[in-house]
Amino acid sequence: MLIYVDEAYGLIEWKMDMENNEQYLHDPLNLGLRKTRPSQEELYSFVDEFVDAVQEVFPLCCIHFEDWTGVDAVNLLARYRDKVSCYNDDIQGTAGITLAGMINATKLKGTQLKDEKYLFLGAGSAAIGLANLLCTVLVKQGMSLEQARSQVSMFDINGLLEPSRTDLEDYQKPYAHEHAPTKDFVAGIESIKPTTIIGVSTVGGAFTQQVIEAMSKINDRPVILALSNPTDHAECTPEQAYTWSKGKAIYAAGVQFPPVHFNGQTFLPGQANNFYIFPAVGLAIYATRAKRVADEMFIEAASAVADQVPEDMLKQGLLYPLQSNILEIDIKTAIRVAKLVFDNGLARVDHPDDLEAFIRGQVYKPEYRSLV
Repeated sequence: MLIYVDEAYGLIEWKMDMENNEQYLHDPLNLGLRKTRPSQEELYSFVDEFVDAVQEVFPLCCIHFEDWTGVDAVNLLARYRDKVSCYNDDIQGTAGITLAGMINATKLKGTQLKDEKYLFLGAGSAAIGLANLLCTVLVKQGMSLEQARSQVSMFDINGLLEPSRTDLEDYQKPYAHEHAPTKDFVAGIESIKPTTIIGVSTVGGAFTQQVIEAMSKINDRPVILALSNPTDHAECTPEQAYTWSKGKAIYAAGVQFPPVHFNGQTFLPGQANNFYIFPAVGLAIYATRAKRVADEMFIEAASAVADQVPEDMLKQGLLYPLQSNILEIDIKTAIRVAKLVFDNGLARVDHPDDLEAFIRGQVYKPEYRSLV
């Protein structure tokens, strides 16, 4: 079974987030407790008790942390990931689906991930989760961890992450490289020379014409991943990316956009949505009763999703499979993740004779008996 510890809708975090805001604290329509948020020490102590209780009552359970704030999301995942079966979709699921897009972008370019250079706009838990997962892959491709991290740079609201900054969280510091301080994203592109920019900023329109043109000037095929949602938060639209790059951009967004017709070509912008990843990983975990949730499971899921894009659609720039076949995509992805779980000795059930039939047999079917 999966238990969701959900900040957005749970009894703990949603209310306490609001009640640290004086406006909401005194709002007569606020249904939450009229108390300020507890300290981090008190909060983590409570979560410790919850996790211990789950292990006692539901020893085969996987805990899914959802919608926790950035610092807590990173800290809590690190706190439990090597002790119990748990994961954070906002960190690992987002990382997995973005990695799938990056894999297919390299297929279009004829490169490998280790050949690319990455610049993030946004440096919260989603960005850090993706960067960490990406670096795990780069190490598998022969880089040292230090070399891998040197390929990743980040901007946040206060500018480029670099060592002179005193406001960085510990988990951001590995991506703070020596560079003159700057708050100019275009200038950062011109000096860092990334091949891929990843928008996780929630700032609509942040990838301006100057940004796309700067990327196009230094890259034959700039990769533009505008992942913030909803639609008005997207860093740029596909039409903007294709037009400003003169058709050179490889693009995906965090929301769905229709095909774009430009200069006699039809481009298919894909949607980097977690629903390609977390249902598949969740199904694999449930079926195998996995002891732990390893990063390799999200890497395998990313690769499995990437492999399901038809060649003809990939050539039109589509980085993700069509959503019309999402159930089958997730099942095929779950099969590959489950195989990895068994191969790594993480399963708490016996290996089935037919893995595909075993996984398909675990899929929920909404069939109801008639009571009339």
